[in-house]
Amino acid sequence: MGGIAVFHDNFAQMGGAERVAEALVSALPHAALHTTLAAHAKLVPALQQRRIQTTWMQRLPSPGRFYRHYFMLYPLAVEGADLREYDLVVSSCFGYAKGVHTRRDAVHVCYCYTPMRWVWRHDDYMTRERFGRAQQLAIEAAMPFLRWWDRRAARRPDFFLTSSRVVADRIERCYGRTAVVIPPPVDLDRFHVSDQAGDFYLILSRLVGYKRIDLAIEACNRLRRPLTIIGDGPDRARLEAMAGPTVTFLGRQPDAVVNDTVAACRALLFPGEEDFGIAPLEANAAGRPVVAWRGGGATETVLDGETGVFFDQPTAASLATAIERLEAMTWSPRRLRAHAATYDRPVFVRRIRDFIHAVAPQSGVDAAPVAHAS
Repeated sequence: MGGIAVFHDNFAQMGGAERVAEALVSALPHAALHTTLAAHAKLVPALQQRRIQTTWMQRLPSPGRFYRHYFMLYPLAVEGADLREYDLVVSSCFGYAKGVHTRRDAVHVCYCYTPMRWVWRHDDYMTRERFGRAQQLAIEAAMPFLRWWDRRAARRPDFFLTSSRVVADRIERCYGRTAVVIPPPVDLDRFHVSDQAGDFYLILSRLVGYKRIDLAIEACNRLRRPLTIIGDGPDRARLEAMAGPTVTFLGRQPDAVVNDTVAACRALLFPGEEDFGIAPLEANAAGRPVVAWRGGGATETVLDGETGVFFDQPTAASLATAIERLEAMTWSPRRLRAHAATYDRPVFVRRIRDFIHAVAPQSGVDAAPVAHAS
């Protein structure tokens, strides 16, 4: 008996939750890494180099492609995962991972990105993801079971952590549990500040409807401002059809291109509502301000008039007005990067280690400050 495990829902893609999971593993370097299924080719090198222990779901057909279709199987896989050998389990959960079974004397800490969207924000989720009719019917039929299972699973962790006060409030409403807020990390060293800013605005996003990229396109069409969009997704064809001559789509790009483009833009546009939203802080890390919708996690990370500006109505006109407000202001790249530095990866690692040391001192996790990577 003994040791530490990190259990992440699935590694079927490399999104924000997976980047946080990788940071959790770096905070707990001796932890065993578990998940339901993994598409190793999609992961960052730091995860590819780790041994990832999967469940029987790994043997399902094309798990990296059909992972969403298997939504009714995750409870079975999570319930069947054997973590009884560990003194400390940290679940990294946007869906099911909080339901893992541990020993009664073990400590279970859940970093919860949000209560299951497809269960607790069902109508919103179905609109966002645009499932086919058959998939919609299957999810509708599963709702009673998934809500029952999710409420029961939410009783298993001893402690909840989460990314923002917005999500902490949601955890309280859905589960009746209190969550401590530890914001996700920004990889400050990944970004650099350029001496010269370009004249174009930037979107970094998956191209789906709820991101409200249509507002950014309409605003830049109206103002005749250059807009570069990095990212891909099911909404791309619709967005391209509405884009004017000043809008450029680059699709998915490697980190090196993203980093250089962020450093060269005039500002990042962040028109959708997110639970946290790391992109505004990444723009700040590159010394660039943000124009953000006043809602969700952005209200906790964007300082109006200091690191960016807000727009208050979900309209292109309101966004266009905010862009003009930003253009009338002077921005200090040094001040913007200093703000992002308060969310730097070593800060996240220290907060995680300090929390675990406080609640599970027997785990052997040292609470000493973690040195900044060179």
